[in-house]
Amino acid sequence: MNEPVPSSRSSDQAIRCTRPGCCGAVSRRDAIRLIGAGAAGLALAGTQAAVAGPFEASDFEKLVPADKRLNPDWVQSLFERGSPTIYRGEELRLIGMPVGGICAGQIYLGGDGKLWHWDIFNQHIGTGSDHYARPMRPSSPLEQGFAIRVKAGGLTQVRSLDHVGFGEIAFRGEYPIGTVEYRGIASPVRVRLEAFSPFVPLNADDSSLPATVMRFTVTNTSPGPIECELAGWLENAVCLHSGQPKPVTEVRKPSAGLTLLEHSVAPLPQGEAKAARPDIVFADFEKENYEGWTAAGKAFGTGPIEKSRIPAYQGDVGGTGRRVVNSHAGAPGDGVGDKDTQTGTLTSKPFTIQRDYIQFWIGGGAHKGRTCLNLLVDQKVVLSATGANENRMKRQSFDVRAWAGKTAELQVVDNASESWGNIGIDEIVFSDKPAEPEVPLGERADFGTMALAWIGASDAVEAIACISDGPFPEAAFARLGEGEKPSRTRPCGSLVGRLALAPGEEKTVTFAITWFFPNLSLPQLPRGRHDATRFKSAADVAGYLAAEWERLARLTRLWRDTWYDSTLPYWFLDRTFANTSTLATSTCHWLAGGRFYGWEGVGCCAGTCAHVWHYAHAVARLFPQLERAARTMGDYGAGFQPDTGAIHFRAEHSKHWAADGQAGCILRTWREHQMSRDDRFLRGLWPRVKKSLEFLIRCDGNADGILEGPQHNTLDADWFGQVAWLSGLYLAALRAGEEMAREMGDEPFASQCRAIFEPGRRNVDGRLFNGEYYVQLPDPSHTKSVGSYDGCEIDQVFGQSWAWQVGLGRILDEKNVQRALRSLWRYNFTPDVGPYRAVHERGRWYAMPGEGGLLMCTWPRGMGMRVQEAYDSYFNECMNGFEYQAAWHMIAEGMVQEGLAVTRMIHDRYHAARRNPWNEVECGDHYARSMASYGVFLAACGYEHHGPKGRLGFAPRLSPEDFRAAFTTAEGWGTFSQKAETGKQSAGVAVRYGKLDLRSLSLGVVGGLHPTKATASLGGRQLTATLSVHDDTAEIRFDAPIVLSEGQDLEVELS
Repeated sequence: MNEPVPSSRSSDQAIRCTRPGCCGAVSRRDAIRLIGAGAAGLALAGTQAAVAGPFEASDFEKLVPADKRLNPDWVQSLFERGSPTIYRGEELRLIGMPVGGICAGQIYLGGDGKLWHWDIFNQHIGTGSDHYARPMRPSSPLEQGFAIRVKAGGLTQVRSLDHVGFGEIAFRGEYPIGTVEYRGIASPVRVRLEAFSPFVPLNADDSSLPATVMRFTVTNTSPGPIECELAGWLENAVCLHSGQPKPVTEVRKPSAGLTLLEHSVAPLPQGEAKAARPDIVFADFEKENYEGWTAAGKAFGTGPIEKSRIPAYQGDVGGTGRRVVNSHAGAPGDGVGDKDTQTGTLTSKPFTIQRDYIQFWIGGGAHKGRTCLNLLVDQKVVLSATGANENRMKRQSFDVRAWAGKTAELQVVDNASESWGNIGIDEIVFSDKPAEPEVPLGERADFGTMALAWIGASDAVEAIACISDGPFPEAAFARLGEGEKPSRTRPCGSLVGRLALAPGEEKTVTFAITWFFPNLSLPQLPRGRHDATRFKSAADVAGYLAAEWERLARLTRLWRDTWYDSTLPYWFLDRTFANTSTLATSTCHWLAGGRFYGWEGVGCCAGTCAHVWHYAHAVARLFPQLERAARTMGDYGAGFQPDTGAIHFRAEHSKHWAADGQAGCILRTWREHQMSRDDRFLRGLWPRVKKSLEFLIRCDGNADGILEGPQHNTLDADWFGQVAWLSGLYLAALRAGEEMAREMGDEPFASQCRAIFEPGRRNVDGRLFNGEYYVQLPDPSHTKSVGSYDGCEIDQVFGQSWAWQVGLGRILDEKNVQRALRSLWRYNFTPDVGPYRAVHERGRWYAMPGEGGLLMCTWPRGMGMRVQEAYDSYFNECMNGFEYQAAWHMIAEGMVQEGLAVTRMIHDRYHAARRNPWNEVECGDHYARSMASYGVFLAACGYEHHGPKGRLGFAPRLSPEDFRAAFTTAEGWGTFSQKAETGKQSAGVAVRYGKLDLRSLSLGVVGGLHPTKATASLGGRQLTATLSVHDDTAEIRFDAPIVLSEGQDLEVELS
């Protein structure tokens, strides 16, 4: 994780994120208000029963009740299969499910089926922690939508496919597929939308298409035949932020099954240039007041603000002169949140348009229509520009030739109260020339192409390159009149498909939106996107999608169906996979050279931060090639120091190593080896991996298995002393190093690792376990350094937790570990964080009063050793990724109910009635650590895999007597199933995609069975195998390696 930084920060600060204030926060005033509201103030009216209570005041004597008093019905629901969650009504308003390709930008599917957010233009939108307490509301910087026009019984009705057009909407999100059902009073049709981007685990190329599919099924519910048309429209938003020189739209039909509109831009032809008249400076904003302008609201203050008075966290805002208009810096308030919530307008005196262009400096938020500069003619907005979610202003211009000689006004608008709820403006000039671009057109970040495509017979669709200027949705069905000049800010085209339906008949049409913006440029990284090495344009992407449509759609649905074809509860499957959608946000990038790169959260905290990303297990199990690339090109590439073996935990972006990140890189290398088909990955990386472990060993000067000296870690400080959780990770890394060394034939190093590990485990248990939980012994030389000391800290047995994820077995004493986890439940889990946070106010808000969670650290034996400075405030918070880590460990150690309860509390916090279920926030949106939720799923399955050795294993923790769930391996995925009856246990491994090379299968023995015999068959063919039983695990080793291909089932029976 990293320090908090305000939402209105400079780009450079967003990259560095190296000081307090970085991720934004709820203001003290808001926190006090929320605490006062308590549980009642944040209850979900009519949506959820209370999960616990009632409590008396005495129950909170220590603020965390020993008796959690969980509602028995809620506890029962943790285990029940249940039913799919369907969101309706007010629950739809905050939904934003990512539906673009992985590492291809960020587009949301709203609860009403409308696409929003549109972060595909390489603008590096920075986010912080504030979207937990203040979730984003749907907004779009461009015009795009779908509508249906129905002719029935002599009447025609036009409805937009969103909450405006239909009164009854139901949303079901099963990432990667979102489904929206539309019904309306007096509507003769029912419409079903299926939205997704192709998603095929183990196939990163097909899963990273810059494309979103919108597939509509229309059913005639009337008693008579109907004719209907479905229209999709898309504005030309190429160069949306840098300014369009000359928009271009082409209609193309490259094949019989594809029709598309492709938007692009072109430079202005030289012939259009003419002798320029002198520029007219309309406003330079260098006076103390807004002379000639009328201010309304509080956002703009009393006059332009001096740059020297702008808060430092906003950085250099650019512009000219000493003063600028800035609705953040100029607004009243005592913090980021207070200032961003102020709204207002600033309207110019009327003027006559007497030059071809209006040039201006603009920065701030990218909220279309809400943080913008508008040109008004006849009191109507005819042109508008927004910022790019960046404080530094850029020069833009309006082309106003269409309104020459008319009277107009300019209006600066700040009507947004959320993150980036501000606008910056400086010098406005009337000129015969557009603003000079800062970079050549072809090199701009938002230069490229975008397309609206129809996948299907071309004779059933009409392409309209430029639609009428009327209101939506009607305008989408009509062409601009001959000779008319469009008055929209940017041209908009549509595709209109025709259908005829008999009573009860249904038909399906498929639209797709594709984009191609290749000029990704992240500081200190190679330029370009991976998809730009495969495609040349948005039309090229659409062509591939259309050509491969049947296969891509089938495999995407197959994965979705395989995931949900399970005995695990629906809520559990939803939550543990929801964060995989982080891959389809601007947290994640696949660079042109093949490197996988990630922020901590969207635009916040650079470098695929080792001490954050090692909590996340989803990417490694679903797209292992991306994690292998991150190890090879990031941790052991740009971040590796060959002279010492240290790994800079932010690669190019830092010069520091982290104890947890270093151990995590070693453990992840072991994991990535396990998710490979052979040992080539490990063999190529082993010399560097060995050196990185030797570096850690040197930090253990007396080889007693306990790290010494400064131990920087994910809580953003150097810890000193003997720290159980960091040394536990070191022990796990030693075990991984031992296993890797042995496979590489390096027995001396394997023995060295074991020789340190054995006394190390004894020392951690002997010195750092206090009878209830593991602690940190202080360093007498650093008594004022932050640490958990005698507190009960959430990650105290993280090393053991990691070991279970990668088959390393027992690291620490079983009884001590389980006692520590029970102490976490006792001292850190609370059904309502409000009372605790009322006393311990410092820290950010990831669980509000009335919401439950697992606190980062508490001090049940008193606060005498707590150092309440700097990043100690983190201990008062509930952070999703850490909670998932503890939850999966609880499940792995048999505390199934407790692990499920922790996971369910997070799930309930992200119910759509409260906030976006697909955006788990920490220091930034779509925070990478939250992909630890996939580890909870793996723990529930008791999953283990070693690709090069052909090993696969399961020991289900939930309903092992009747269990079914998805699995992935190095080269294939499918379904594992298991049933247990008196005297026997049967299991099945069904491959649905790819293949599985298998030499052995291990099963957790159920119900006290003592198997002495194993039988196995593949496709009806009997296999010979050897059975061995160790403790509660039965291993079936096949006499000859077997290969399961798609559609093949392996069946095993123990008796």
